[in-house]
Amino acid sequence: MCVGKCSRIVGPCLLVLGTLSMAASLLLLFPGGASQYLLEGHLGRHARAVPGLWGGTVVLLAATHITTLGWRCSGCSGCGTRHNAFISVVLSKLALLGAAGCFVLSGVGLTTGPLCLYSPPHHNSTSPPSWGYPFLDTIDLGVENYLYNRRTWSICLEPEGIVTWHVALFSLLLLLSVAEMVLALLQILNGCLGCLCGFCEGK
Repeated sequence: MCVGKCSRIVGPCLLVLGTLSMAASLLLLFPGGASQYLLEGHLGRHARAVPGLWGGTVVLLAATHITTLGWRCSGCSGCGTRHNAFISVVLSKLALLGAAGCFVLSGVGLTTGPLCLYSPPHHNSTSPPSWGYPFLDTIDLGVENYLYNRRTWSICLEPEGIVTWHVALFSLLLLLSVAEMVLALLQILNGCLGCLCGFCEGK
């Protein structure tokens, strides 16, 4: 396998994935495209953690170096050194950690469900709706997970369509972080090979 050519493929792919992760994480801050819930502080803790933003930033940092290194090695012109390969491995490991952190937080956020305005079913019918995590309560009660029962999604009154928004974006973050981890692992192996034999394609 050509080490330089692999870097030219992995790098741009990580650039795209990192950018998408950051975009998805930022969208979580604006349910339905509205900014009022961010301003009012009515956002779930996992959305506020913006896992795709900091995870994507680390991935982009690694991807930029990998892409640059891969193209510098084209035709062995300005060919990458073993030192550059070592840096590539270190940055790829950081990208792997960032993607793994995003994966864990996104998984927990997806399981917990969104913060929304709802009327707890066990409260008196005259009690006003309150902000909370309705699906976290059902987990504690041993009820079927909300992800498998879409009929329960209507319990959230505000923001409109928050459950669909929450599930779609956190699911996207999960998929993106898995792809980032796979590519980061591939680049770690690729970088280790570069450390041993260099990046020159003419060799």
